[in-house]
Amino acid sequence: MHGGTPVGWLLMALCAASGAYCLLRARSGSTAQRRAARAEALMGFGMAAMAVPAAVLSPPAWAWAVYAALFGAAALRALRPALSGGHHLHHLVGSLAMVYMSVAMAPGSGGGHAGHAAAGGAGGIPALTGALLLYYACYVLGSAGRLLPLAPGSGGMVGVVGGGAGGFGSGTDERAELTTACRLTMGIAMFAMLLTL
Repeated sequence: MHGGTPVGWLLMALCAASGAYCLLRARSGSTAQRRAARAEALMGFGMAAMAVPAAVLSPPAWAWAVYAALFGAAALRALRPALSGGHHLHHLVGSLAMVYMSVAMAPGSGGGHAGHAAAGGAGGIPALTGALLLYYACYVLGSAGRLLPLAPGSGGMVGVVGGGAGGFGSGTDERAELTTACRLTMGIAMFAMLLTL
């Protein structure tokens, strides 16, 4: 992560908390839900490790290859379920985005973790980074929209959070809402990490 130190710490904390919640989710539910929760936990902890500020800890050069291999394996694992669409496709995009960031942030790629912060050079392919930024912007807006309840009698208009029946914290399905909030958090973090690439 090439942003400022406070931003890096905040992203690291948010991603680690999201990863921990996903691990808790992986303890129950259907097989598909547990598999999705494990994939999201891997994503959360991987993003937390990548978000550690370079001024505090500059990972060894081999760490970026390990990240790329780990998330490459996660992408291969997500490939088959992604063919059916749904959230599995998002897991595939997320894993591939992590591989891309690992390669772009590796020393010698023009955007190394420590070298980027010092030299101020951009890492990655601008068109691909832009496409991923657009994807995550749409994903974040869509996830945020799912957390906003419809106000009673609004004819489909989005109401104020907590203002309508079935809103966040209303008890209708708080676990699903927390899962969406967790995914939203990781989407925002991914957007921020890509933005600072």
